[in-house]
Formats: sequence, structure tokens, C-alpha cells
Amino acid sequence: MAASPAYGEEKGGSSSLGEPEYGHDPASGGIFASDYKRHDDLKEMLDSNKDSLKLEAMKRIVAMIARGKNASDLFPAVVKNVACKNIEVKKLVYVYLVRYAEEQQDLALLSISTFQRGLKDPNQLIRASALRVLSSIRVPIIVPIMMLAIKEAASDMSPYVRKTAAHAIPKLYSLDSDQKDQLIEVIEKLLADKTTLVAGSVVMAFEEVCPERIDLIHKNYRKLCNLLIDVEEWGQVVIINMLTRYARTQFLSPNQNESLLEESAEKAFYGSEEEDTKDAKAEAASLAKRKPYVMDPDHRLLLRNTKPLLQSRNAAVVMAVAQLYFHLAPKAEVGVIAKALVRLLRSHSEVQYVVLQNVATMSIKRRGMFEPYLKSFYIRSTDPTQIKILKLEVLTNLANETNISTILREFQTYIRSMDKDFVAATIQAIGRCATNIGKVRDTCLNGLVQLLSNRDELVVAESVVVIKKLLQMQPAQHSEIIKHMAKLTDNIQVPMARASILWLIGEYCEHVPKIAPDVLRKMAKSFTNEEDIVKLQVINLAAKLYLTNSKQSKLLTQYVLNLAKYDQNYDIRDRARFIRQLIVPTEKSGALNKYAKKLFLAQKPAPILESSFKDRDHFQLGSLSHLLNAKAVGYQELPDWPDEAPDPSVRNVEVPEWTKCTSREKRKEKVEKPFYSDSEGESGPTESADSEPESDSEESGSSSSSGTSSSSSDEEDEEEEEEEEEGSGEQSEDKEGEEEEEKRKKRKEKGGPWKASPGSVGSEEEEEAEGKKVKKAARPQGKKSHAETSSEEASASESSSSGSDSGTEAPTVVEAKRRKTVPSSKAGPKEISLLDLDDFTPPPPQPVPSSSIISTSLVTDLEGLTLTDTSLAPALLSPAFGAVRTYELLHRMAGEGLSVEYCFSRRPFPGDPHMVAVQIQISNNTDAEVKSLRVSEPKLLAGMRIQEFPEIESLAPGDTASVVMGIDFCDSTQTANFQLCTHTRHFYVSIQPPVGELMAPVFMSENEFRKEQEHLARRGEGKLTGMSEITEKLTLPEKCRSDHAIVQQVTSAANVGRVPCGADNEYRFAAKTVTSGSLVLITLEWREGAAAQLTVNSEKMVIGTMLVKDIIQALAQ
Repeated sequence: MAASPAYGEEKGGSSSLGEPEYGHDPASGGIFASDYKRHDDLKEMLDSNKDSLKLEAMKRIVAMIARGKNASDLFPAVVKNVACKNIEVKKLVYVYLVRYAEEQQDLALLSISTFQRGLKDPNQLIRASALRVLSSIRVPIIVPIMMLAIKEAASDMSPYVRKTAAHAIPKLYSLDSDQKDQLIEVIEKLLADKTTLVAGSVVMAFEEVCPERIDLIHKNYRKLCNLLIDVEEWGQVVIINMLTRYARTQFLSPNQNESLLEESAEKAFYGSEEEDTKDAKAEAASLAKRKPYVMDPDHRLLLRNTKPLLQSRNAAVVMAVAQLYFHLAPKAEVGVIAKALVRLLRSHSEVQYVVLQNVATMSIKRRGMFEPYLKSFYIRSTDPTQIKILKLEVLTNLANETNISTILREFQTYIRSMDKDFVAATIQAIGRCATNIGKVRDTCLNGLVQLLSNRDELVVAESVVVIKKLLQMQPAQHSEIIKHMAKLTDNIQVPMARASILWLIGEYCEHVPKIAPDVLRKMAKSFTNEEDIVKLQVINLAAKLYLTNSKQSKLLTQYVLNLAKYDQNYDIRDRARFIRQLIVPTEKSGALNKYAKKLFLAQKPAPILESSFKDRDHFQLGSLSHLLNAKAVGYQELPDWPDEAPDPSVRNVEVPEWTKCTSREKRKEKVEKPFYSDSEGESGPTESADSEPESDSEESGSSSSSGTSSSSSDEEDEEEEEEEEEGSGEQSEDKEGEEEEEKRKKRKEKGGPWKASPGSVGSEEEEEAEGKKVKKAARPQGKKSHAETSSEEASASESSSSGSDSGTEAPTVVEAKRRKTVPSSKAGPKEISLLDLDDFTPPPPQPVPSSSIISTSLVTDLEGLTLTDTSLAPALLSPAFGAVRTYELLHRMAGEGLSVEYCFSRRPFPGDPHMVAVQIQISNNTDAEVKSLRVSEPKLLAGMRIQEFPEIESLAPGDTASVVMGIDFCDSTQTANFQLCTHTRHFYVSIQPPVGELMAPVFMSENEFRKEQEHLARRGEGKLTGMSEITEKLTLPEKCRSDHAIVQQVTSAANVGRVPCGADNEYRFAAKTVTSGSLVLITLEWREGAAAQLTVNSEKMVIGTMLVKDIIQALAQ
């Protein structure tokens, strides 16, 4: 009872919302409380005999976890209560254990017997929680126990427990991949599950463990299509992505005959009668080879069942269906996705960004799809820069002769924007419109020339670059523009723009014979102060003028070449030597001199301004790889369409013969002929011409072209039954049996002639109903062969399946297994040849480094001013400059002639981006050969990891070997201890990293830096001062009072990247920690004289404090 006063006090004195919590709240531990008294009241409450106190304590602990507070020190007190009889307490204990079981593995292992007992608990939530905790303990010793638990849970009566078993499968696979075969058996069993709760989870497990085993999907394909509408949103996305890949391997391309039809139409229009008679035989032969396309009913089933999901409120589901239609649907039907995608543009900017990336790719191939929604892509002033640029991309892709005037009016408005990156992108878009649509080329060119008088230098520079590309198409007609641009060389300072003007004057110098030499004279004056790119174009201009107008430019050319001969850049020196030998004839110069004019003044093809999204469609739309335009970890390629359709019968589910009746077969025979003839008529070559086949889909829906779906009334009954199955985990079988009987009678009254489905397989629900009748009648007669083969499986399924399944599951599964062996041997190799995923082994799940830190606006700024159209992907910087310090790992005296040194290379470790790369140099100073050099027995603190270097088989006397190993220091400066072994000796060594080597540099703009600094400061509010910001004053020595010296000393002390800064007396650096990716921001403010102030912002207080000391020490040296 000692806990009750503390409990009462806490309840009475809880602080109001928004106020900082100090020592008064026991749950927070108190800022001023000492560690040994932390959470004492909670521990006492957990040790109490009263369930009410335990429950209150657990609620507070879970609330602490939800607020992001560390409650790991309560683990021993909580784990004792795992055996508590109160279900509410037990549930919360399991919630806690799932969170901390991985960190406190040893303590969790002590309670493993309790978890195993929990797997047998009558409450389905406790069974599921026990399995979740068990799968969270990442210790190889308990793999067999986990395997057994997953197998039992896969046969559980509750769909929720079966769903948890599916979630546990990838966890076990990542812990021990040798269990793959056994896990595939469990996946196969769970794929046959008919509940919507399990479907999404088991498909996710399938994708993680065995995506190449597409044969497991055949029998479950139609069931997954029919369940899709009722699965939860997360499961819908997973299933749709999997079925997209499946359909690409099993069905023919719906657009395969379009190219053939287009070619024949062109010939018929342009060809003469004689040619027609000649080609008639060839055409007849090609058409005979290609049969008219008939869509597979299963292909149509997938398209029909996913279409309603375009109205989903979840953006990920809509995007998944959109990519499915884009990759699988006939061209005429793809248009239905446009309206759904445009609807998503009203969502958050993050969703808009992803959707617009995909729309930009789609609009290149299927422009007509989005043309009716042109106004939805108009840019608003409130849009972020990256959204504006993507909308510009889409508008440019949609531009054609009918809407170009509207689009150009929009562009005129955009050019007045204050966002310079956006203006640059708009100018590029105008250039692309001009190249694609010939009739507006002159209009665009005149508009761009007017921009040359703009006050903003960046706008002028971008215009010059675009005008240069446009002038290459019709240079003779635009000599006035070239003259106008030549005058701009005095004002424009942007190197790319100056280089573009000089290239234009040199290339078309015959159009401006008087101006070109004068421009060269001016450029020769300022040659030494120009950027490298401008110098190269000055040399080119000089060479071209020498060849076309040597009287005026001979001396100037020699002067420019002499200046270039002694330039600091070797490219410029080499270019000058090469051009001198080529254009100035001497005795030594070879035969190339004769061809100098042809080399320099050859006709050059006009550049093609293309979309940066042109080649992105080889990635699956909606995937991370498509977003990044680079293959991401775990990405599975979208297979190509097969040339010949694989056998569709593999998707037929075998029905036990004793459930079929003769009258049903007769009815099936009657319906079959009109069904297939209709489908051929509807989905022949004319199918692709129907934009909205609503009536077709309704007819095929009622006649169930897939072979599994029954009439609408049957589907409603199925849905009702599935919902009852999910909720009736704890009900008795007798009640469910009675309900089934009633539903069967209702269905007989409703069914009529539509009851039997005319496909290759009858309705699943009818088979279950008939199966129950026959099973009850058949058991007394006792079929021996059937009973012998299926005694074990029947008993297992009866004991484990839920009420409605228990009557029918056993015979159906047995029959399917018995028959599966025959076709699998035939169809096996065929299926493998259709897949590109055979050798795919899923890599261990690695968190992708977040690029949210990187300034996309700055990247687009850089991108807008390049001549190429390749987009710059935001990425980490290369290692910072500065001397790499070497440390001694093993002295040659201690190592008996073997000396080892190491350094931190500051490069990403190729095996794992969360490890620090350590370069090790091993020297053999002995007279004998050293063999079998390796690392063994690493002794690391919790959470730390080590990736050993490959074993060095032998090291000759006097030789040195250099190897790289990776160490995950968990963002701490704790030492990594291990043994360095040879074939005879073991040496104990340790590596301790300086704090500056635990981070990697980050690319960031000035605005981004300020935002992140403010964000970190806000996080620190309510805590003690200095939690996220450490400030120190220092005095700079004389040696360290130049820009170069300060930057060099800071980057030598820490692996950071410099951030651009407008102020002269301020230096900024940014990095993120290698393991957790936490930002570290450094600001050095140089004040009067030698005084300076150093500020470090970081969530990691310890790292920030140590970094400040190291940087001050480096600057003081």
C-alpha cells in the first residue's frame, strides 16, 4: 500500500496541458530526480497485488512510450506481470514488450515460457500479442520455437492471429533465411485463407520471402481479385502491386495488335494498287500469324475489380490502381485513371509531388489522357517550387497546336514570378514548346529576346541558353538576334550564358562578320579573369575566326592562344596546343591541317530538348525507384509481356468430383457457348476502341467471366458471411452451421438460373454449401482411399479452421494437393521461363537514407542552368577535404613484427550506409610470411555492429596490405574491441572513433540550414537550456584567421560539409550522424579581432558537447 499515496499525489497534481513537466510528474521521472529513484512509484505499483494499480501503472508507461520517452529501465518490473491474470493488464504488458523486447533480449528470453503459454490463451488478442513479442526477440536460438509458433498460429481459428502469423514470417526470414522452405509452406497455407483480414498480410510476406514463386498465386488469383475490394487499404496496395507483376507474366499485351493495324492503315492510304497486290501476300501471312487479340477473362476480372478502388480516399490505393491500369489495360481504357489522379492534386503537397511525378511520365506516352484536365495543372502562387516545376513539366508535355496559345499565356504570367528557380524552369519550358511545335517557334523566340532586357541577370542568362538552342534550328533567319546577343557580353556575368553567346557568334560568324572580331578583342582583354567554360569558348571563337577571317583576327588568335598556353587549367592548355597545331600550318603539322575548316565549321545538328521524364517509364509507376529515377533496394523489375499466352488452366481450382451434380454440368454446357462467343465478339480487336465498357463489364459481371464470381445477390451474401467469419472467432460451430443452413435456403430462392456460374469453376460459396451436404452424407459410408490420404490434414483443418470453414476445408485442400502434383511437373519450367525474378534474393531490409534534409529548391536551381536535361538527384556530398589522420592499431613491437595502422576514410561503407568505413593498413616487418590474417571475436556494446574485412590469405615479408572494414558505433565514441588473428597468434586491439568521424556531410542551402536550426531550437523548448544547442566563445590564433584556414581546421576535426552563407564573418557546416541520421549544424561567427563564437545544434547532446571541444582544440592548434 506504500504506492497509494504517491499515486494519489500524482493524480491530484497533474499539470495542465502545454506546461512543461518538472519533477512533479513521476511518470516523467522528473528532471532533477536522480537516476536510482527514477520511476520508483511505477515499480511499486507494478509490484502491488492490486490489478487496478498495475493497470494504472501500465497505462502511464504506455503513455510515456507514446510521447517518445524512454521506459526501458522498467523492463524487469513489467516483464514479471506477463503472467498476470487480468486481461487488460496483460494486453498492455504485451504492447510494452513488443516495443522493448529487441533491446532487452536477455530479460525477454527469461520469460519465453510465459510467451509460449500465451500462444494457447483463449483470448485471440493475447495469442496474437504473444506471437508478436516472440517474433520481436531477435535471437537465433529461438528460431525453432518461433517456427513452431508461426505454424500453429497459421492454423488458428481467429483471422487476427493468422494475420499476426503472416506478419511474423518476414521477421523470421530476416533472422534465419535457411527457414525459407518451411516458411513457403506456411505462406501457401495462408494464401488459401478466405478472410480479407489475412489477405494483405500474407501477400506482403510472399513479396518479402519468395516473390519468384509465382506458382503459389495461380490457385488464389481469382480469390484475391474478388476479395480486393474488402481488404484494408495497406493490403490493397500490396496486393495490387503483386498482381501487376503477376499479370505481366501470365497474360498477353492488350495493345500488341495496334502497331500492326496502324501500319496496314498507312499503307492502304498512301500505297498504290500495284504495291497493294505485291504486299497482299505478306500482309496475309503476318495477319495469319497474329491471331486477333482476345482478352483473357482473368485479365478482365483484375481490371474490373480494381476500377472501383479509384474512388478510394487513400491516395496510395488510387496511385496503385492507376499504375496497374497504365501497365496492364488497353490504351482506350487507361483514360479512366486521369480523373482520379487529378482529384489527388487537391491533397497535401507531399501527395501532389508523388502524383505529379507519375503524371509527368504518363503524359509523355498518353498525352490525350490528361488534355481535358489542362486547367488542373495551372500553377498557383501558393504552390512550393518543386510542385510548380512538375506542373510546368506536365503542361509542356500536354502542349499541342490547339492549346499552345493558352499555355503560352500562362507562361507569360509565370515569368513575372519572384521565384527565380521557377522562372528559369518556365524559360526552359518555353524553349521546349518552341522546338516541339514549329508554328510558335518565332513567337517564342521573340518573347525570349524581349526577356534579354530584363533586370534580373539569372532570367537573362537562362534566356540566352534557350535562345542559343532555338537559333541552331534556323540561324540564317535570325542574324539580328545574334547581333543583339553579342552586345550583352558587356553586361552578363553568368558563365554559362557568356559561353553560349560566344559559341553562337563563333558558329555563325559568317552572319555577323563585322561584330565577331570585335567580340573576340573584348574577350581577349578579360581572358585571364574568365571562368574555364568561357575561356574554352573564347579559344574556339578565335580558331573559327582565324579560319574564316584571318586578316582581322590572326594576331588576336595568336595572343589568345599564348594566354591559354600558360593557363592554370590543363584542359585549357591542352586545347590551346591542339588548336595551334591544327589551324596554324607549320612543317611539323600533319595532314589534319587541310581539314581544319571541316572540323571546326561542320554542320551541327540542332539539340533536341526532351523531357527529363522520358526514360523513367522502365521503372514501375508509383515505386520509390521511379520517384528517385534510380533502382532502390528491394525493387523488383516489372516483367515484359510474354510472346505466347501461358496456360490459363493453372488458375482453375479443382473441385472434388463428389460435389458435382449432373444437372449442374448440363446447365454449364448450355451456357458455355454463348459466353465464349460473346466474349470473343466483345473483346476482339474492337475492344480497345471502347473507352468506357460499362455495359460489357456489367454483363461479364453477371455471367462471371472469371469463373468464380457469382451473381450480385450471391456476392452480397458472400460479403456478409466473410464479415461474420472475421468476427466469430469465439463462437461455437453449431450456431454457425445453423446460419449457413438458413443462408443456403435463401440463396436457393434467390438464385434461379444465375446460380451456377458458367466458367470453368462453380461459385465458391455454392461449392461450400454442397460440400457440407455431401460430407455429412458421405462420412458414414466412409471412402477409404480418401480417408487414408487425408486423415491428418482433415483433423488438423477441423481443429483449427473457423466455423464456416471447418465443414469444407479438409476435402477441398486434400483434393487440390493430390491433383497439384500432376500439372506442376509440366507447367514448372514454363512458369520459370516467364519470370525475370528467378535469381532474386531479397536483401536484408535496410532503411533508405532520408533526403528530406536536402534542399530541392537549390538542386532545381542548379538543374535549370545546365545544358543537359538530366536531373540532379539530391545526395550526400563527397568526403570533406582536410588531412586524414592515421592512428596506430598495433605497434610492431607488440605485434612481433606485424604493424597495423588505421584511418577513417570518410567514404560511405559499401556494405551498409549506417557503418563508418575504417581503412586498415597492415605491414609485415618480419622475415617470414604471415598467413590467414582476419578479425575474430568482436566484443561490442549493445547495438554496435562490425563488418569484418575479407581474410588475407598471405602477406609476404616487407609487404603491406590495405583493407576496409565497417563499424556501426551507434553514434557513440565507445571502443570496438576485437581480435586480429594470424595463423599463429591472436592480438587484442580496439578502435575508438573521434566524434567528428561519426557523421557524414550533408548538402544544404542557407534557407534550409536556418529552418533546420529553428526546428532544432523549437524541439529544445521546455527542456533545460543547452539540450539541443551548445555555444562556446573562443579566441582564434593568428594562423587561423583566414577563410581557408578556418574551413580546413573545422573539416579536419569533423566530417562535415560547408553550407553557403551570405555573411562574410560567418561559417556554417552541416552533417548527419551515420547511424541514426540526426542533423548536426555548426555555426562559427567571427567577431571583432580574434574573438569568435562557436554554436553546435544537434538532438544528440553528448555528440554536440564533444564536437564543440574537438573543433575548439583544432582551431587553437
